[in-house]
Amino acid sequence: MSIEEMSDTFDYPAGRKKVLTDSCYVIRHGHDYMLWDTGFSTANAEAFKATAREPLKAQLSRIGVAPKQISIIGISHWHPDHTGQAAQFPQAHLLMGKADFELLAEEKSPDIGPWLAEGAKNLEKVSGDKDVFSDGSVVMLATPGHTTGHYSLLVRLQKFGPVILSGDLWHFSEQVSRNGVPLENVDRAATLASMDRILKAAANLKAKIVIQHEKTDIPKLPLFPASAQ
Repeated sequence: MSIEEMSDTFDYPAGRKKVLTDSCYVIRHGHDYMLWDTGFSTANAEAFKATAREPLKAQLSRIGVAPKQISIIGISHWHPDHTGQAAQFPQAHLLMGKADFELLAEEKSPDIGPWLAEGAKNLEKVSGDKDVFSDGSVVMLATPGHTTGHYSLLVRLQKFGPVILSGDLWHFSEQVSRNGVPLENVDRAATLASMDRILKAAANLKAKIVIQHEKTDIPKLPLFPASAQ
């Protein structure tokens, strides 16, 4: 993709391009399985000229996880490259930033169709941080700015150590040192504050930050179908 619009301070010249990844993650907590982000739907992948690989259900089957075993879906933000396959897991409990969910609800987005029924019990519109399993092992960290209800995910792995999946707080590594704020972000000041929060949290926790769209960050974790413990 062209990255000219990935900086509101004109860091990147017109025509400069970069290949971005669209990563999703499975977190096992005891007998529970959580998906973090769900990638593009097939239709949206084609619309965005993205190269679609295996659907999530097919990838899960390769690691012996049935779709019905996904009990929680956490969504970093409302953009279609993160919500696209969520509806394929209608039984899951959806965790999503309140403002972002309500934006999609107003549009009646099919990506969140299973959770649009009034009084849906398998839905939590998250405000502030969310300790997913109430033991500090998986925590949704409020990092607004890219969207109003944007979240990053802290995962404390017993052997590997802590990891922060940063959603779209950054799209590629170069933005970190440049404080790169894309033109599409809804709040510049909030974006910079969120970047500062995650960098300081990572330093204090000695956590690896994984920029989900950065190809060179994907190998920071064992490559699928291997897993970090």
